[in-house]
Amino acid sequence: MGYQSEFSRALLNGQQPCSARLKTWNGSDSSSRFAVYRNNVVSSLINALADNFPVIVQLVGDDFFRAMATVFVREFPPQTRILSYYGAGFARFIEAFPPAQSLPYLADVARLEFARIQAYHSADVAGLGAEQIAQALANPEALVQMTFSLHPSLTVLNSAYGIVSLWGAHQGHIEIERVNPSNAENALILRNQLDVEVMQISAAAALFIGALMDRKTLAAAAEYATDLQPDFDLTPYLAHLIQTGVISSYSVSNSAA
Repeated sequence: MGYQSEFSRALLNGQQPCSARLKTWNGSDSSSRFAVYRNNVVSSLINALADNFPVIVQLVGDDFFRAMATVFVREFPPQTRILSYYGAGFARFIEAFPPAQSLPYLADVARLEFARIQAYHSADVAGLGAEQIAQALANPEALVQMTFSLHPSLTVLNSAYGIVSLWGAHQGHIEIERVNPSNAENALILRNQLDVEVMQISAAAALFIGALMDRKTLAAAAEYATDLQPDFDLTPYLAHLIQTGVISSYSVSNSAA
């Protein structure tokens, strides 16, 4: 094992002593100095997770969160120096973390929080103007073969739990007493200029937008949604995607815009 690998493994493993090859400049005890450094590194990574998942912190409390995050940090160190992306696997970890099993909605709330991070840092892609899209939609025959390219900030989350309401309650949007975590909810997350929006949508709307993200035709996406909800009206959702600049391009058969 190389020295760097040995050092990094010991850094996050509290049971592993520091390398015997580690020396201090003045000959003082290297193990005690290493322990201080190790503690600072782990604490910094826990703080980064807390910054990325503030609602999770509020739902479980600071002590529980730090204990859970400590285990995560030791098992899953960051893969990039950009700590705003740290925690990509946190939701999966929470699902398998035994002490969190009494809060089955927790993992999906973590997914929502990380989707917001991804949306905020996603690439800038110019959206089509409303007039351009309206002109394309004016041709009913083209709708059968029309597909859209959507902004990379867009995410749809389907959950068996009230994740949008839980998140919204911790933003002051709704009183926490009114939230029933057992109610299934679907979230639409996107970046509207510099703001990241979290919007609760119906299951049919989630199916419709998800199909558009998968490059299904507009007609096929609408059909999927109406099969689930016969009275589904795509108009407000399509209008919202246009208004927020999420539609970056469209194509009809072999032509593109």
